[in-house]
Amino acid sequence: MTRFQKTLTFLSSLFALFVFPWITFAHEVYVLDPATIAHDVSMNGPNPLSLIVTDFHQFILWAMIGVITISAVFLISITRAVEQALDPLLMRAKKYAPFVARITLGLSLLASAYYNGLFGPELALSVVFGHFAVLARVILFVIGFCITLGLFIRESTFVALVLYLVAVIMFHTYMLTYINYLGEIVLNMFLGGGLWSLDKYFGHGQGISLAKKLEPYAFPILRVLFGVALIYASWYAKLFHSLLALNVVTQYHLTNYFHFAPLFIVLGAMIVETLFGLFYVLGFEVRFTALFFSGFLILSLCFFGEVVWPHLILLGVNLVFLLHGYDKYSLTGRFFEKNRREPVL
Repeated sequence: MTRFQKTLTFLSSLFALFVFPWITFAHEVYVLDPATIAHDVSMNGPNPLSLIVTDFHQFILWAMIGVITISAVFLISITRAVEQALDPLLMRAKKYAPFVARITLGLSLLASAYYNGLFGPELALSVVFGHFAVLARVILFVIGFCITLGLFIRESTFVALVLYLVAVIMFHTYMLTYINYLGEIVLNMFLGGGLWSLDKYFGHGQGISLAKKLEPYAFPILRVLFGVALIYASWYAKLFHSLLALNVVTQYHLTNYFHFAPLFIVLGAMIVETLFGLFYVLGFEVRFTALFFSGFLILSLCFFGEVVWPHLILLGVNLVFLLHGYDKYSLTGRFFEKNRREPVL
């Protein structure tokens, strides 16, 4: 192999590390047909973690590249000159985060009602609510509009919470995949209508003492639950039921483009998704995670031609954290936020 070929192979592999693991991103249930999903969930797939031992040298190589990349992003983020240049803008943007969170939840619930699926297409309203599916759809439309407009926001989010708990009773731990919705519900319940809301215009639900006390915990709860959802969705499709992710890799011929074994792509995807879920849970490199996550969600939507509506909540929450950045309970915010300055990424 010539030096040029070696260089080309290395660059394509590097690109694959940061792109194609995310093209197999966590929602394989949106890509595969129902029969394939049912089969893959019922079968025991290979354990991708076994490759850490069998392909140890390749694993260490990409692990080192990942560590270097993460470290470089962090060092750039805490550079004083970068903070001084960008933090004034970032601090002004924080006030818009609750508004974006409210719109995200409202539009996601409206999309659920329109497409007859609770949070995702695999949770059909007829399956979750049976004979009450039509009533549930009407309720989703009503609370979706109310939350979007910021009208009766706490009452509407309470109803949304009840719907989520019904789904938990039906689907048990699988609802950890959608626990980001619970984070959005809790945040909007704690913060109320806020900016550009009808509740604020009419003075409804403002100044509730308990809600005021809970406000500081709103963004930390959303951040942690969003990270948990990302980790669980990844483990569900790539570790617990690895055939789901393997079928995505093989059916879309990803190995024709990049020189990795299918199971190694699955392993890379799981590790990257787990890391970024942990970044959200801990509050580390939050804006970098949101940027990276959003970019490859869009790439995944384009590559697979997926339906957009189940991803609205993911794109919206990433935008929320791009605007909000760090809270005082986040790892980075606790140790590196000072004098109205915080790490940029």
